[in-house]
Amino acid sequence: MNTTVLIILIIAIIIVFVVLLLSVLTTSKAYKYKHTIDPIKDNPDLKSDENSVGDPEVDESDQTE
Repeated sequence: MNTTVLIILIIAIIIVFVVLLLSVLTTSKAYKYKHTIDPIKDNPDLKSDENSVGDPEVDESDQTE
């Protein structure tokens, strides 16, 4: 009975170390990934006359001083 428990414990520890190693490798690879951002002028969702960065919901012609 003792040898069975010892074998199961050793297999469980090996599985834990394998999962931990894969998690560290995956996280390390994810942090090395270089993200890029498309320029505003190449964004098809923006209108051609709307190149300023701001709130698109605000209409500047309605603002009075």
